[in-house]
Amino acid sequence: MVEEKVILVNEKDEQIGLMPKMEAHEKALLHRAFSVFVFNDDNELMLQQRALDKYHSPGLWTNTCCSHQREGESNLDAGKRRLQEEMGFETELEEKTSFIYKAPFDNGLTEHELDHIMVGTYNKEPNINKSEVAAWKWMPLEAVKTDIAQQPEIYTAWFKIIFDKFYTFINTSNESNGK
Repeated sequence: MVEEKVILVNEKDEQIGLMPKMEAHEKALLHRAFSVFVFNDDNELMLQQRALDKYHSPGLWTNTCCSHQREGESNLDAGKRRLQEEMGFETELEEKTSFIYKAPFDNGLTEHELDHIMVGTYNKEPNINKSEVAAWKWMPLEAVKTDIAQQPEIYTAWFKIIFDKFYTFINTSNESNGK
């Protein structure tokens, strides 16, 4: 199996190269990524627990799905592809914002990503890919906020950063959409 490559970018999100995913994480090089947040009509966020054999952050809770864009793939197409691969469903997504973060892990790898945040709506149960996802659940945003404060060790580094910095972007109830 050929290792997937990530898109190396500068701080303006301009592509400057490609590199195998593991090498980019070993060298802590800035690369393009995305994080998807799916809500139901009750404004509950679908969380996933990462599979227990993931190479970093195994068993931790995080946003609905996340990954890396492939060369030539739009952010939205990448989000929809990975949502199908991990959670087993499709929905429309809207890109909300992007930001750069750097998070080192105990295993020597570092996430250094320009992360594109996308939001969508879905009201059914997912059909999770057990090789990617151990479990899933719906949680109201306020409950997530409280839980992160009480037990931050059960959540991924990027999810805590996104949740803290971009709460207003992912909180769909703040929009005038009738919810």
